[in-house]
Amino acid sequence: MNNSEYIKEKSKNLLTISLKKNLLPLSFLSILVLIIIWQLIVSLGIVPPTMLDSPVEVIKLFFYKLNNADPDGAILGMHILVSLEEILFGYILALVVGIPLGLVMGWYSVADGLVRPLFELIRPIPPVAWIPLAIFWFGIGITGKVWIIFIGGLVPAVINAYAGVLMSNPVLIQMSKTYGASKWQIFLQICVPSALPMVFGALQVALAICWTCLVAAEMLASDVGLGYMITMGRRLLLPKLIILGMIMLGITGFIIGNIVDRVESYLMSAWRR
Repeated sequence: MNNSEYIKEKSKNLLTISLKKNLLPLSFLSILVLIIIWQLIVSLGIVPPTMLDSPVEVIKLFFYKLNNADPDGAILGMHILVSLEEILFGYILALVVGIPLGLVMGWYSVADGLVRPLFELIRPIPPVAWIPLAIFWFGIGITGKVWIIFIGGLVPAVINAYAGVLMSNPVLIQMSKTYGASKWQIFLQICVPSALPMVFGALQVALAICWTCLVAAEMLASDVGLGYMITMGRRLLLPKLIILGMIMLGITGFIIGNIVDRVESYLMSAWRR
């Protein structure tokens, strides 16, 4: 990237940041409007409290759960930490295994022939279908849930990396062969850089799928975590506990997604430079 292109890219990024800051008040306003409508629905009796608690009750429960394990057996911080530990282990493992595997499959026909049939057999199976086996193999501890999350994140990581290699410029590949570059050199210096935009795109897709797998696994087989907290709310007929678990899932997922987005933006900028 030459200087003029770099300046244009930098200006574009600054403009995007400025627009996000200008739209920030609107984002808070939309959340405030939603809370007001929610409170009115409960206060006016449109939905009975046995089915939907008010925002005030959920906020009270939030502060209560900061230091109290009742009624679900763990404080809120423990639920969040356990869920974070599970999602991060499974997500990172899926990227570490899936991205190199997809890159190698996309370039080396032997690896593609060996691995792709097995991958195509596993790919249509929903990650939640692995939960009974995960319970048999690992119990209801962290290992089983990491396995489910890993399976869910592996598929988009492999597919994006594989597709990224296939999108490599054939002219550059042919030119490299003409100048005597080895297959390994072409893979490292042409195919891998060409696949990076697709690889970076896999970060958010894999994260979303991993987060969904985490909640499903915790709801079916767990004794702590945000998904387990939601399940206990259903068993104890406490809508406010369910809502609190859902809100904490949304906030935690939003924070992790933003961190991944910033890492992705930084890596993409460095790659372009």
